[in-house]
Amino acid sequence: MTARPAPADAAATLLALHHGTGFVLPNAWDAGSARVLEQAGFAAIATTSAGIAWSLGVPDGGRVGRDEMLEHVARIVRAVGVPVTADVEEGYGDTAAEVARTVSQAVEVGVVGANIEDARPGGGLFAVDEAADRLAAARAAAPHGTFVLNARTDTYFGGAAGDPFDETVARAERYLAAGADCIFVPGVRDADTIERLAQAIPAPLNIVAGLANTIDAKTLFALGVRRVSLGGSIARASYGLLDRAARELLGPGTLGFLDGAIPYADLQRRFGA
Repeated sequence: MTARPAPADAAATLLALHHGTGFVLPNAWDAGSARVLEQAGFAAIATTSAGIAWSLGVPDGGRVGRDEMLEHVARIVRAVGVPVTADVEEGYGDTAAEVARTVSQAVEVGVVGANIEDARPGGGLFAVDEAADRLAAARAAAPHGTFVLNARTDTYFGGAAGDPFDETVARAERYLAAGADCIFVPGVRDADTIERLAQAIPAPLNIVAGLANTIDAKTLFALGVRRVSLGGSIARASYGLLDRAARELLGPGTLGFLDGAIPYADLQRRFGA
């Protein structure tokens, strides 16, 4: 087990990263992937609900419940010494009280931040008042300075009734007033819109790379983004390698997929540290 800082120190470290020139936050799906990412030099790690779901053999999108998800998150937290922020989807509950319960349990397993989204599990967005109430409940369960609350809005995934830009900015302002520390806007495709959002939202902006857009981190930082996460992209790449290995073995039967593989002894050393 890797030594971990006190939760308040870890939360302060994670929050400070949002107020620099920008940082990449990779998403782990199990303890092993988290260890590799930490050893690569990342200052903090996020979890991916999609990657965890896929590792359990089920699709993303609410198929893994709160308790099971947090069991996997806890293993990731225990495996690393850097701050961990969790993807807890919409908060795993129909009510604000249930969101607060989720955040409280997340704190208990050692995470120092979380994404909470405003999309309903069955589709569509929560009304902005309800979404803000859910965030306020999360904030009450984990006060400022102890937990980095990242409010995700899915307006660019077709949830906005009108102009997604205006709706995003309006929701961001409400979510910040409810206690969010930063705003996460997945699904934005073009650099111009990302730059406008970074200028209009009065808080650190989180954009996911490798999902709706393929803009590199350096360019995103230049546009004003402060937190670049990957969502399930690293997990997808890993499953892509697994699929190619399977096809190669079933086809020519060659071992080209092993090019670039970490040697057995190296993995033993890394996981034994």
